[in-house]
Amino acid sequence: MARKQHHVVIIGGGFGGLYAAKALRKVDVDVTLIDRRNHHVFQPLLYQVATAALNPSEIATPIRTILRSQANARVVLANVLGVDPRTKRVQLQGRDIPYDTLILAAGATHSYFGRDEWATVAPGLKSIEDAVEIRRRVLLAYEAAELEEDPAQRKAWLTFVIVGAGPTGVELAGALREIATHALEDDFRSIDPAEARVLLLEGTDRVLMSYTPDLSAEAERALTGLGVEVRKSARATNIDAKGVYIGKEHIPARTVLWAAGVAASPLAKTLGVPLDRAGRVIVDQDLTVPGYPDVFVIGDLAACNQPDGKLVPGVASAAVQEGRHAAENIRRKLENEPLLPFRYDDKGSLATIGRAAAVADFGTIKLHGFVAWLAWLFVHVFLLIGFRNRFFVIAQWAWSYVTYERGARLITGETPGFVALAMAAQHSPEQLITDGSPEAMNAAAATALPANVGSAQLVSPSGATGETLPIQGK
Repeated sequence: MARKQHHVVIIGGGFGGLYAAKALRKVDVDVTLIDRRNHHVFQPLLYQVATAALNPSEIATPIRTILRSQANARVVLANVLGVDPRTKRVQLQGRDIPYDTLILAAGATHSYFGRDEWATVAPGLKSIEDAVEIRRRVLLAYEAAELEEDPAQRKAWLTFVIVGAGPTGVELAGALREIATHALEDDFRSIDPAEARVLLLEGTDRVLMSYTPDLSAEAERALTGLGVEVRKSARATNIDAKGVYIGKEHIPARTVLWAAGVAASPLAKTLGVPLDRAGRVIVDQDLTVPGYPDVFVIGDLAACNQPDGKLVPGVASAAVQEGRHAAENIRRKLENEPLLPFRYDDKGSLATIGRAAAVADFGTIKLHGFVAWLAWLFVHVFLLIGFRNRFFVIAQWAWSYVTYERGARLITGETPGFVALAMAAQHSPEQLITDGSPEAMNAAAATALPANVGSAQLVSPSGATGETLPIQGK
């Protein structure tokens, strides 16, 4: 598509970027939307993929499909390396894309508060890839426990720790308990999945700190009722492949999930403008960057103060509103009209806790229990893009609600090393590894694996390097 008109480049195909692009449909501009993935993902339901309730395709839609009927829009699949606001160019690998107006909606990523080495042993939940990896780890933990004969090691495999009790952590914890008590109850012979331990760690004095104290208390009661162990004022001081430390206390756990913090996309730093403590771009009331009126920043990447001094929250509804507002201000600018300040219309906050349990804060109206769960269901399905997605999500949820089944319990990729180790331990317990070195792992598994196993893949003992070692059975 040749450039003939005012060129608007949008970085990020999340809620903010996508709704900005759609709002520019009837504006006399050319729109280029750049994203490193080819799909828009409905992030509030990622935990449903991570806990095997939904398939990835049910909460994601190709961006090209969404925009294919919009004649003034094109989609570019690329990884953005940086932005130069002085020359008005977006830097890609091997080429630059010039813009007249830029909308930066690159979102946020995980924050480990300076302990980035935890990322490999405690994955967060921001993308489809994250969700599938979490699903893989959770389901494989049960498989390893089924083969493990040592009671202490089996308990570690059946212990799941979630760090952070915000909405994502609460939703993950409730869903993991439901998997243990319902979805897997008849699937194993050597273990009782209901004995799985789910711990939710929170560094402050209550769960769901962004909610009112009464709703936080309701959420904690619901979690406790499901069997989740809630630990408040408990900060993780170290995480490794064997578990979590809270001060000097060690919790043996082979599955640790991170839901404790987010950080702004590193693209914000390339602008060379002031950032807040979380790395977000401090924007003016009209969502433009001070000194660069042709650059709008929206969504999780923007630090935008409301009239009462509070920051606009990093939630989907705020990103949608900001995307539409940025598009409207671009239209006004092209027509020589004054730009409008952004005013966030708080649609409320919702978090699901488990089967037919949720909390909802709509300002003066606060709900919990089944009624809040129905409200959560309606709002989230309503926001899903595409009729097909809505249909399949409703159908899958209806089936899961009636049968307690989770239809996406697939383990993808190579069988990892801890299953090979468990097999080795079962067939030849005396060959258990002593020093944990790759050589010892290789020798022990090769000796203990029976001939009919053939080969397996064994991860390095730290579980953090991703190194794999080929193991041959004897």
